[in-house]
Amino acid sequence: MTTDAADAFAAAYGDAPDGVWAAPGRINVIGEHTDYNEGFVLPAALPHTTRVAARRRADGRIRLISAQGDGKVTELALDGLAPGAVPGWAAYPAGVFWALAQAGHPVGGADLAFTSDVPTGAGLSSSAALECATAIALDELYGLGLDAPTRALLAQRAENDFVGVPCGALDQMASSCCVAGHAFFLDTRTLTGRQVPLDLPAVGLSLLVIDTRVKHDLGDGAYAALRAGCERAAELLGVRALRDIGVAELAAAEEKLPAELRPLLRHVVTEDQRVLDTVRLLDAGEPRALGPVLTAGHASLRDDYRVSCPETDLAVSAANAAGALGARMMGGGFGGSVLALVDTGRLAAVEQAVRAAFAAAGFGAPLVFPAVPSPGAHRIA
Repeated sequence: MTTDAADAFAAAYGDAPDGVWAAPGRINVIGEHTDYNEGFVLPAALPHTTRVAARRRADGRIRLISAQGDGKVTELALDGLAPGAVPGWAAYPAGVFWALAQAGHPVGGADLAFTSDVPTGAGLSSSAALECATAIALDELYGLGLDAPTRALLAQRAENDFVGVPCGALDQMASSCCVAGHAFFLDTRTLTGRQVPLDLPAVGLSLLVIDTRVKHDLGDGAYAALRAGCERAAELLGVRALRDIGVAELAAAEEKLPAELRPLLRHVVTEDQRVLDTVRLLDAGEPRALGPVLTAGHASLRDDYRVSCPETDLAVSAANAAGALGARMMGGGFGGSVLALVDTGRLAAVEQAVRAAFAAAGFGAPLVFPAVPSPGAHRIA
C-alpha cells in the first residue's frame, strides 16, 4: 500500500490502514444554485481527489489528521459528537460519523488520515470530497452495504445539519455518483439521474478550469440568505420550489414578487432551462453549441444572483476574448473558479490571455488546469 494517504496514516498512527479510498472534487457544467430549488444540475467529477486511509477502532474513538491541516491529530468520542461542537475542517468527516449514527447505521470508531489535491475555496467541492471519501471508507470498513446515492445524502446531511451549511445535494451526489467520461444529469427533486456522455476530446474540445484563488466561505451567511430568498419566493408564488416555475410562466411570476426576489426567481428558472438545453445538445452530439449557454449562465449569476466577483468576471471575459467558446463561474460564488469551453488547440492561448489579464488588473495569478470527467468515490487500495 503505497498511496500518499497510507504514508500519512503510517506516519500519524504508526501502523498500516485497513484500506484507502478516494472521492473527487467536481466541476458543474451548468446548473448553479438550482439544487436547493429542487431543480436540475449537470456536474462531472474531476481527477483531483481527497484520499483517506482508514482503520477501524473498537473503542468508539475517532482520530483525524489531514496533510493539508496543521499536522495535529484531532481526537473525538463517537458518542459525544454534536452539531457545532467540532471546529474547522474536522467537522466535515466527523459529521459523516454523526449522520451515519443518526440514520441507524452501526458505525464504530476509526483512525483516518486525509490527503487531497482538490483546491479549497475554489467552488470545486473540496468539502464534499472530504465527506464522500469518509462515507465510502466507513461504509466499506463496517460492511454497511450502502449505495452511492445513499452515501451522498448522508454526506449532505453531515454538511447541512452538523457543519451548518445549507447546501443542496449537487456536490455530494457528484462526488459519489459520477462516471468517467460523462456528466451526471441529476434531478435534485427526485434524486434520479443519468450519465450523459461528455467525450469532448473526440471533437477537439476541452474544459478548462480557472481557479481565481479568491477564497469563499459558504458558512458566512450569504449562501443561506440566497436560499432563504428563494424559499420565500416559492412561498409567495404558492409552489413547492422555484423549479415549478417554467420559462413560459416567468414574466407573470415576477409580477407577483417584491422587487428584491425577482432576480433570484429569474436566475433559477432560466438556469434550469440552461441545464435542459445543455443535456439536449450533448445528447444530439452538438457540444460546440454549449459555449453561449455557459456564458449566459455567467451573466445570470453576475447580474441576477449577484454572486460573481471582479476576478471571476475578468476570467470569463478574458477567456472569451481569447477564443473560448463560452465560460462561466462555478460554485456558490463570491470567488472560486471559472469553467471555459475551449478548442483544444487554443488552450495555451486562452490560459496565457487570462494570466495576462489578471496580471494587468493586479490580481494574483490564477491556477489553470483542464477538467477531465473522472470517476466518483471508489476504493484505491
